[in-house]
Amino acid sequence: MAMTKPVSRPANPRFSSGPCAKPPTFELSKLADAPLGRSHRAAPGKAKLLAAIETTREVLGVPSDFRIGIVPASDTGAFEMAMWSLLGERPTEMVAWESFGAGWVTDVVKQLKIDATVHTADYGEIVDMGALNFDNDVCFTWNGTTSGVRMASGDAIPANRAGLTLCDATSAAFAQELPWDKLDVTTFSWQKVLGGEAAHGMLILSPRAVERLESYTPAWPLPKIFRLTKGGKLIEGIFNGETINTPSMLAVEDYLFALEWAKSVGGLRGLIDRANANAKAIWDFCETRDWIANLAVDPATRSNTSVCLKFTDDRIADGAAFAKAIAKRLTDEDVALDVGAYRDAPAGLRIWCGGTVETSDIEAMLPWLEWAFEAEINA
Repeated sequence: MAMTKPVSRPANPRFSSGPCAKPPTFELSKLADAPLGRSHRAAPGKAKLLAAIETTREVLGVPSDFRIGIVPASDTGAFEMAMWSLLGERPTEMVAWESFGAGWVTDVVKQLKIDATVHTADYGEIVDMGALNFDNDVCFTWNGTTSGVRMASGDAIPANRAGLTLCDATSAAFAQELPWDKLDVTTFSWQKVLGGEAAHGMLILSPRAVERLESYTPAWPLPKIFRLTKGGKLIEGIFNGETINTPSMLAVEDYLFALEWAKSVGGLRGLIDRANANAKAIWDFCETRDWIANLAVDPATRSNTSVCLKFTDDRIADGAAFAKAIAKRLTDEDVALDVGAYRDAPAGLRIWCGGTVETSDIEAMLPWLEWAFEAEINA
């Protein structure tokens, strides 16, 4: 017998893993103070950009001697800027357990042609970080956005390492603890955990990374958009609000709003607690059903933001088609939008649980997920 459709619906059905849900209090009117039609180099624009940098430092707890810059092309632009500018001084350890990490491997091995040792793990698993040689430079993602697997901690990264650590933290920043003493380069984008608008990336450099930039010149040419030094010295303006290319002041205003909202819910600790509560609601749901499970093999490495799920029922003949049909039913009912697994990932669902999502919406969505499963399995 078909399961009856649930009565309650999520107030906000947006569970996309990027761009992610806006903060619950968002309204377009909150962006009225954006200095539109003005140069970003005029005093109001520079003040807004500097405020975005320093409020990021405040909320994330970034040390005062680390540089924070706003750069073009989202997290991808930030991480590629770091790789092109810093790598090649010594061998590199490339770490990949999902599609974006695999993309960084391609850049280093095939484009930059750096002497690299590649460490990979299947979706749902993670590389043994303790097996890496940290006297080399190491590139890795903190949270696998497409695999739902994250670093449990930075304990495997030695304090006395000779190489630099380059961390893509785009779906971890503002939702997970990042050990700044273990990270030399950290990147993320506004459109993930804080639900900001796309196209802008954040680049955070430790003093060790700055030292490398000022003492090493890569063998390859650097496009203007990647250049972080001039005359052997760091271009300090980038880290004081003088961006490399023209930013959207509307997007900057939106990011400032999101940062202030983050402070209003308890800052980093409050954001982590919200993400944990959201993810736990899904984990608890899966633990009481035998037809769905977390893609992450080890509970210690389960992501609290990009929660990836797999269907485990033996009656499913075509996993990819089944998962797409479930996602379509949820979309058609307007109860869960954009929850299909990433195109390169195993068949299943990916439900965003970052802090801008309300736990009540997750809880209202889950009965619909069960309804969709029952409807599709009996179709």
